[in-house]
Amino acid sequence: MSVILFGAFDRHNLGDLLFPHVVASLLPGTDLVHAGLARRDMRPCGGHEVRALAEVTAGLGDRPAALIHVGGEILTCSAWQAAVMLLPPAQAQAQATIAYLEAMPQERLDWIRRTLGTAALAPYTLSRERVPGVTRIIFAGVGGVGLAASDPALRAEVLAALRAADHVGVRDRLTLAQLTDAGIPAQLVPDPAVMVKALFGARICRRANQGEVAEVRRRFPLGYLAVQFSTDFGDDATLVRLAEQLERAAAASGLGIVLFRAGAAPWHDDLDGLQRLAARLPPQSVRVFLSLGLWDLCALIACSRGYCGSSLHGRIVAMAFARPRVNLRSPCPAGGADKVAAYSETWDEPALSASVDVDGAEGGIGRALAADPARLRRRAEALVDDYRRGFEPIRRTLSGY
Repeated sequence: MSVILFGAFDRHNLGDLLFPHVVASLLPGTDLVHAGLARRDMRPCGGHEVRALAEVTAGLGDRPAALIHVGGEILTCSAWQAAVMLLPPAQAQAQATIAYLEAMPQERLDWIRRTLGTAALAPYTLSRERVPGVTRIIFAGVGGVGLAASDPALRAEVLAALRAADHVGVRDRLTLAQLTDAGIPAQLVPDPAVMVKALFGARICRRANQGEVAEVRRRFPLGYLAVQFSTDFGDDATLVRLAEQLERAAAASGLGIVLFRAGAAPWHDDLDGLQRLAARLPPQSVRVFLSLGLWDLCALIACSRGYCGSSLHGRIVAMAFARPRVNLRSPCPAGGADKVAAYSETWDEPALSASVDVDGAEGGIGRALAADPARLRRRAEALVDDYRRGFEPIRRTLSGY
């Protein structure tokens, strides 16, 4: 039997790159195939050699196979979003393509279907009809907090796929409630990234003692804050306000500021924004972290004194290593449900579950740094136990062959 690990790890994003490592570690001895919507070799940044799903399913033949959706906010990811995030990471090129296609609806639709190789509205949510030869379909800790507000046709496609699945695990109570209302049985389980220290702690510790992470630790012997933000924060006015908040937080805590990217795919993080923010901070207190390597990013967060940023998986890796954390709310919210809030309210300490606006960053960082380290460790350990229990139904589903 082959097991296809399917997800958005065909592009650069911290959580998506991490998911298949977690699931593979929990299924030792299994014949695994890594599949996405596009063929990509993500090994240079710590990911996998990813094959296009159509290529994988075409080669199955008569051999039985299971497919695991390995995690992520996939239930509300539209075909347009998926295709854009597969563009080359150079922001200027991506933005030019997006602007052109947004003004050309038919060309945009044709481009989406060519890029993805499917006409599906929710291309990262698979049903048996889309993957012939697969006899078990599993969702492992996925999210979809905005499903109720999604396009009705996309929502219908997603709910039909979930109803036909053999096992559905979701990572937050808001997604769970929406599936319950739709009559779909689902299990609440933490995001797979909570396992990062338990499974890869030794590997990450080795990374912390070499390369750019080791340089950061030497640069800031009293410690540093790992800070990240998406392109939503990239306008000059927002950067000025954020720089003021971070400068005060650094002065109050005595910590350095290390700016990093949790994802380099379009609509994620932008190096230019980090550099423009760094230019507004005292040179001795800030460093821009250039590496996009998965294990370097995990080590950077693990060795920090705390995390502040817009990324859900920046937060979850911090949770796994019992680090203080606070999320930044987007200055230009699109409306609807917030996946970071939904997850943190489901699984984190109540005192740390709230995100802050840019103008509240200093206070949010201060409150996070004041958290009881023992409570943070207990929370990290409890999440590992919760995920291990939540993974057992997946093992049982696979063993049904």
